[in-house]
Amino acid sequence: MDISQISDQLDPSPKRFPDCCLGISSTLLTYLGSNLPKTPAFTLSVGSGSGLLEALIVRCNENVSVEGVEVNSTVNRYIAEEAMNIVGGGWGLCSDAQMASAWMFVYPRDPKLITKYMNTYGDQAVESIVWLGPKADWPVFEPCFRQSSFSELSFLDAGIAPYETAVIARKAS
Repeated sequence: MDISQISDQLDPSPKRFPDCCLGISSTLLTYLGSNLPKTPAFTLSVGSGSGLLEALIVRCNENVSVEGVEVNSTVNRYIAEEAMNIVGGGWGLCSDAQMASAWMFVYPRDPKLITKYMNTYGDQAVESIVWLGPKADWPVFEPCFRQSSFSELSFLDAGIAPYETAVIARKAS
């Protein structure tokens, strides 16, 4: 299925797609589009997988640019090749993170990777970090944000599955 066919299936309630672990809704895409930086700034999605969420964000919000990061280029199905970054292994950092205005982590495996990005590039251009994943995982990840300069947290309650949460962490003012 191509991105336009998938986009046509979206509505305000979250829906699961085979190429993404996160339930996706038109409400979520609107929320992310209004909170992600506008071009020429860009968002770096670390662990973008198939790139379905990222491609839908860009399709629904033409003034938003999202690049992907993965360890294997064959996983990507939806992000344009020029917007895809490959790192050497699960703990590898993408140097483009220092230029991105936002980072996005969807169903990340370990808070240590987020902390590594914050410690390495958190004092650069990045202004916000989007975390999307299971509510049950958030307590494990929350301390890495609370103990960093990205401690100003906003939560989304609409447009996501009841067992998931969306958090935007901004630098504390």
